[in-house]
Amino acid sequence: MKIAIMESLAVSSEELALRKLPFEKEGHVFAEFERTADIPTLIEEAKDADVMILANMPMPKEVINACKNLKYIDIAFTGVDHVAMDAVRAKGITASNASGYSNESVAELGIGLAIDLLRNIPQVEARCRALGTKAGLVGNELMGKTVGIIGLGKIGTRSAELFHAFGCSILAHSRSIHKDAPFYVEQTDLDSLLSRSDLVILHCPLNDSTRGLINAEALKKMKPSAYLINLARGPVVVSKDLADVLNNGVIAGAAVDVFDKEPPLNADEPLLSAKNTILTPHIAFASQESMSIRAEIVFDNLRHFLDKDPINLVH
Repeated sequence: MKIAIMESLAVSSEELALRKLPFEKEGHVFAEFERTADIPTLIEEAKDADVMILANMPMPKEVINACKNLKYIDIAFTGVDHVAMDAVRAKGITASNASGYSNESVAELGIGLAIDLLRNIPQVEARCRALGTKAGLVGNELMGKTVGIIGLGKIGTRSAELFHAFGCSILAHSRSIHKDAPFYVEQTDLDSLLSRSDLVILHCPLNDSTRGLINAEALKKMKPSAYLINLARGPVVVSKDLADVLNNGVIAGAAVDVFDKEPPLNADEPLLSAKNTILTPHIAFASQESMSIRAEIVFDNLRHFLDKDPINLVH
């Protein structure tokens, strides 16, 4: 089979070569491409592929529909909203994801951003470089804070575990009650979580029920001293609403790793000029360790598909 790797999997060339080798010995052929958003280029690269491997680059329906031989899409990512799944389903193409590869990476970044927000790290770092002091910027400890986690899947559960280890009280809200949740997690409704939390952290998927979930109305239910951390998907939060409440002091600050579009951002992104905001260019999933785990899952997915026993299926 022809296997098109549509973008870098962010592992070393040596690791990628080792993972490809067993398949090449069986006669399968790999073609590797640089990430692009140009549809004609994507069509040209993928048109003869039997298998497509990609991470979080958008894969529009025009490309899917142009791939006459495509039988399998191996998505090196947890979410699949960047892939035209309607076209995938319509053509009967099998698709898998790599859920679970970045549980630790995302959860750990949440801890780091929480501490950065509470201790005013960006502000004091700038003050220090300007030869100033900490005056007026002394922050708060994480211990004793109430953390509200929206989305209690594997990442949300790991996040709860880490925050609990720091001495935080944990609230959680999901679409359904998780009967296997740890004893220290209080599952509650969204309004209660927003109004009671010192830190609200988003770990939920993007779907019809979560798109625009955190809007102006929701943000106004939070404490003036509270912080929002978005490590989920950009459209879960209405960016302009968040920028407005930050600029007007409705909440204390925010850390945002995901946006309505994949970075680089447009110059008119409202959060770029918002007060008390830490912005990162979608790094939560990306650590050297998580990228290696991801590659392992992706090639394991490929093996199972070729053996006619597909796993990690998405629909």
